[in-house]
Amino acid sequence: MTQTLKMLTVAAALSLGGAAFAQSQPVIGLITKTETNPFFVKMKEGAAEEAKKLGAKLLTGAGKTDGDNAGQVTAMENMIAAGAKTILITPSDSKAIIPAIKKARDKGVLVIALDSPTDPVDGTDALFATDNYKAGVLIGQYAKASLAGKPAKIVTLDLFPGHPVGAQRHNGFLQGLGLQSFDAKNNELAKPAEVACMADSFGDQAKGQTAMENCLQKAPDVNVVYTINEPAAAGAYNALKKAGKDKNVLIVSVDGGCQGIKDVGAGKIAATSQQYPLKMASMGVAAGVEYAKSGKKPSGYTDTGVTLIAAKAVAGVDSKDVKTGTDLCWGNK
Repeated sequence: MTQTLKMLTVAAALSLGGAAFAQSQPVIGLITKTETNPFFVKMKEGAAEEAKKLGAKLLTGAGKTDGDNAGQVTAMENMIAAGAKTILITPSDSKAIIPAIKKARDKGVLVIALDSPTDPVDGTDALFATDNYKAGVLIGQYAKASLAGKPAKIVTLDLFPGHPVGAQRHNGFLQGLGLQSFDAKNNELAKPAEVACMADSFGDQAKGQTAMENCLQKAPDVNVVYTINEPAAAGAYNALKKAGKDKNVLIVSVDGGCQGIKDVGAGKIAATSQQYPLKMASMGVAAGVEYAKSGKKPSGYTDTGVTLIAAKAVAGVDSKDVKTGTDLCWGNK
């Protein structure tokens, strides 16, 4: 064999080896509701970190806004065309996404919901998420203890109608307050007499502020505000401060992001239920790599944890302080 032929043979072997590696490298897609919400930014970080550690290729995509189902469907189709055998998704529209997920699963793609379940829940192979009903219950219990027997006059700044996460947090909050509510499986929003105003914030600060301003017209004597997340809580606080009512209203929320915990420390939010998106994403990527190696699929619901964070502890309600919340701050693994 000539030296030139030997070199060509070695080059071909290296090329084939590289192709084999490319084929064996797990390809995993992560589709979030938006690109900009800090919660999903942290989720993306967690997925990227785990993918790098486990030697997987990560594809990412998102809807343009919360509720953009068409954008998520397109992202899913593009990822499958690019070779993704696992899709991790935080569904914007829990019902509308089902046909696209079914089509993916029929092709042998593992689909795991993160943070938000589909409707029905078994529309995906598995769900890695916070117990959102429990998260609501915790802040409801905190609000009840803080009121110390005073009647509650409540404003709720919700997500948007029909979303399971929005319903679970809202109804859990009312349950924790000891008010008439629905259970965790009901996607309707309960409205007992103590709720003076309900408005959709879409989890957005500006929309949350507008919603709170409108609710103040209906409920000027509000003393408790529940918000779907901390950006909405920041908007509610701005509206209350503008109206000179920020000192007399208790705001409780869910997420436990770094900025949200700062707002708890600054007295803007009284308490928040902290969840762990980085953990959800890293678990999802690990499950995808395992599926690529062994064909083993996860199933059912995995609770990724929730912790009540409050600047001021109240009797009878277990909570952690701002320092603990800052240390955990969405990065808990």
